[in-house]
Amino acid sequence: MHSRRTAHRPLSQINVVPYIDVMLVLLVIFMVTAPMMNPGQIDLPSVGKSATPAAAPLEVMIKKDATLVLRDHARGGAERPVSQDELTAMLKQKLLKNPEQAVVISADKKIRYEEVIKVMDMLQQQSVKKVGLLTRTR
Repeated sequence: MHSRRTAHRPLSQINVVPYIDVMLVLLVIFMVTAPMMNPGQIDLPSVGKSATPAAAPLEVMIKKDATLVLRDHARGGAERPVSQDELTAMLKQKLLKNPEQAVVISADKKIRYEEVIKVMDMLQQQSVKKVGLLTRTR
């Protein structure tokens, strides 16, 4: 009687050998056809150069004694000591000519962080949009 029960029991195992065969055939097909496929060539649109070149940045230097020096790279890069009021007036003139005028701050590494923040705050009040910090690469 015991043998009769095992004969009528359904098989509960899946035969995965046919699936493995199908996967190997698909793998071979993809390996053969992949080198033959042409990657899509993209024809990029061209753009004319800007009519107005980017203005040379103004450099505000903060010395060790917290004095301000302005270097205008558009005028040869000559350094000129300025007060905060003179710097504000010069920035207003520059921003009238070019609202996208970039300003770079270069501070001595021993200067207090607060001095740099004061200059950045003053630039923000003058609505300078592009402000950067100048660093030296090692």
